[in-house]
Amino acid sequence: MELKKENDSELEKSRHSLAHILAKAIVNLYPEAKLTIGPAIEDGFYYDIDLDHSISADEYDKIEKKMKEIINKGENFTRKVVSKEEALKLFADNPFKTEIINELDDNQEISLYWTGDDFVDLCRGPHVESARQLQNMAYKIHSVNGAYWRGNEKNKMLQRVYCYAFKSKKELSEHISMLEEARKRDHNKLGRELELFTTVDYIGQGLPILLPRGAKVIQILQRFVEDEEAKRGWLLTKTPFMAKSDLYKISGHWDHYKEGMFVLGDENKDKEVFALRPMTCPFQYQAYLNKKRSYKDLPLRYDETSTLFRNEASGEMHGLIRVRQFTISEGHLMCTPKQLENEFKACLELANFMLKTLGLYEDATYRFSQWDENNREKYIGTKEQWDEAQQAMKTILDDLKVEYTVGVGEAAFYGPKLDIQIKNVFGKEDTLITIQIDQMLAEKFGMEYVDKDGTTKNPYIIHRTSIGCYERTLAYLIEKYAGAFPLWLAPEQVKVLSLTERNNDYAHSIKNKLENIGFRVEEDLRNEKIGYKIREAMSMKIPYLIIVGDEEEKTNTISIRGRGYENKSGLNLSDFIDRLQNEINTRKI
Repeated sequence: MELKKENDSELEKSRHSLAHILAKAIVNLYPEAKLTIGPAIEDGFYYDIDLDHSISADEYDKIEKKMKEIINKGENFTRKVVSKEEALKLFADNPFKTEIINELDDNQEISLYWTGDDFVDLCRGPHVESARQLQNMAYKIHSVNGAYWRGNEKNKMLQRVYCYAFKSKKELSEHISMLEEARKRDHNKLGRELELFTTVDYIGQGLPILLPRGAKVIQILQRFVEDEEAKRGWLLTKTPFMAKSDLYKISGHWDHYKEGMFVLGDENKDKEVFALRPMTCPFQYQAYLNKKRSYKDLPLRYDETSTLFRNEASGEMHGLIRVRQFTISEGHLMCTPKQLENEFKACLELANFMLKTLGLYEDATYRFSQWDENNREKYIGTKEQWDEAQQAMKTILDDLKVEYTVGVGEAAFYGPKLDIQIKNVFGKEDTLITIQIDQMLAEKFGMEYVDKDGTTKNPYIIHRTSIGCYERTLAYLIEKYAGAFPLWLAPEQVKVLSLTERNNDYAHSIKNKLENIGFRVEEDLRNEKIGYKIREAMSMKIPYLIIVGDEEEKTNTISIRGRGYENKSGLNLSDFIDRLQNEINTRKI
């Protein structure tokens, strides 16, 4: 399913112009409203406003009617350039516009756009020439959410009015229909209905509780990943969840990532200040530093199923996709420069193997995340070191014929990375897997090896995840399969239902046989109508249902409902077991 998203320049111009129409309508209806910003976005536009009155869904029609009224007047959009002084005078009663203006250079010319002769907004444009050009546009307010001014939770909370906007009513209708389908697959809704996870307000945002069914899927994934990594020469470590600030000062996290960490203690008061770990790298380096290393020891691959903690902004939290505590398949690989390309290739092959096995490979895109040399304070190291690391990664990616986009400013503070991106059902993109090249932290931690010629050198380090964050992976799997997981991943693979109470012993014996082989099985022996029991089991997306009554017990057979069967009766249990085992062994999608 692909959500309708268009971003051609004319459509974007129309959406931006509609944002001004929305702003004018809001000011007409709510004169006390203070306007902030209103950009075009992928499927429409939004406008952030400061208004004490909370806009409810009952008021959407009223605002839309006012927008239509303004559009039908056919007012022109007129651009005017003014000085900073003039702009400050014009927006003197709006602290948000004033803040933006004050950040501009004193001699900078500022553009304004008038809609008619009674509404003006601070804007770079461009816009359509006349509101009359918007008459055929189809738009609809769909939500009003809270949004901090400039995305900073320390700032004032505003109301963000979201609108869809398309070229025709047909396109708008199609988009809304696709969104309705997306909502059915939304892991944040479906994951709760399927009893995979829950959240609790007094525990906190971004701290989900994995329920038994969700925890089972994570356990299956974790065991699969650790076994697969071990086959490929990765050595398991187990490191602390926290460390003194001293560790993070060596790695650079204290200077470059402290705002994203949970710090325990006060540097001004306490002798020792600790922080929960946001990543595992500086901990795993201690395993390398445990003894002297030679080139013969390399490559050295450490992996760990790591629980990490990141102080994400509250506005960024979303179900299992963006959380504050999560578990990740993290690894760090130390190698010589000559080994770098082959080892990077092996890390990428492992990541792609995981994606293909889970059925997510076709949904993945690749981003080469580079530093922003115009924002040097975000990074450690010299320009020469960055150029060398980025050229090494570019050569590797090009040799492997990886199709990627470039993300300037998206690198880690210590090195470039390949980010493997996945979109959720609503089109929001996040990183699932990352592979990074780092030639700087080894030197910071004094990580060395003795080379063939007897000289001491710093190894290259590859930071990598093989499946990424388990919680985020679970979210994408819920959405990919609408909760109907492949058999090998399903928390319950089979449910045995008795037709009547007199068939309970036979049903229970089948459950025991399957369980003893190693299948995940449940039974429903309640004195309920079989139709009710079937509907309930199917609502939980259990792959296979075994139904047994008098006929099955008499003939020592089973009846099946499930994937690939159409209410098949008279089946031998041994044949069904063969089918299950084949489907699990091949990890059939």
